[in-house]
Amino acid sequence: MLYRKTALRVAAPVAVLALALTACGGGDKKDSADKPKAKSSPESGGELGTGESATGKVKEGDTPVTYEITAQKVELGTEAETKKMVADPKEAKGLVPAIAYVKYTHKSGAALAETPDANDATTVWADGKRGTLVIGAADDAPGCEDASSIEGWKQGQTHVLCDTYLVPKDAKDLEIHWSEEDGEPFIWKFAAK
Repeated sequence: MLYRKTALRVAAPVAVLALALTACGGGDKKDSADKPKAKSSPESGGELGTGESATGKVKEGDTPVTYEITAQKVELGTEAETKKMVADPKEAKGLVPAIAYVKYTHKSGAALAETPDANDATTVWADGKRGTLVIGAADDAPGCEDASSIEGWKQGQTHVLCDTYLVPKDAKDLEIHWSEEDGEPFIWKFAAK
């Protein structure tokens, strides 16, 4: 599982956002060849329906925190928006942004002292292939919170964190994956609109 570091989110240039190294349908063959198989138990990963929640642990600093996680939706953008996000628009031809909206509720563990890492395990898949991460692109999308501005997240509090991936413009099936470190992913499926 690729975990992004908080410093990468903060370091993304404002005008032109960087693409992560994993290309849509390319990159490490393990990403697409070993696409995780869904299990039936929501406690250990598997497919969940729209609106269904999973529970997972994330090491936040030195302390494990348990979250209730719900993938809410995936919003698709346009090719014109993609061109504004990347340094070289040729690299992103035929791709559109897919913003994953994921709601996290802090269920147990200490209050966070640093920027949360809960969303670092989120990925977007399109038609069975992992999309390409665009670092820092969703921080200002409507309904999304900037993880770097969340301070002292404590039990009972909920935040919606988003990530933007580039996916093929003609994708039919979209998925949001989230997993604990080295765990099987929870998978929420959405139809491309």
